[in-house]
Amino acid sequence: MLPTTIDAIKAILRADPTVIPADRALIMAAIRNHGRESIKPKAVSLPESRILKRAEVAKRLSCSVRTIDNIAKQGVVQKVTLPGRKRAWGFRLADIERLIASGEKE
Repeated sequence: MLPTTIDAIKAILRADPTVIPADRALIMAAIRNHGRESIKPKAVSLPESRILKRAEVAKRLSCSVRTIDNIAKQGVVQKVTLPGRKRAWGFRLADIERLIASGEKE
């Protein structure tokens, strides 16, 4: 496989916030070894919840992204930095489901 193809796959995996670093390493190792070796996954604790981007939260709550920013500013839900990112943030799915269940959307 060409190095450029491997770089492209790495970039795609880094862009996907649902792929944890341990899984990313396993996928890249399998690609590099052409699937010849069996790769034993390490015991990794799974993230406690999926992280949703602001636009996804706005869609679930049927409101604007600006409203989501205001809700976060008020402290109703806590912002979480997206995996592999420095400035991008989102919200835990469990927090958003709790917000929907409580009916506290302001």
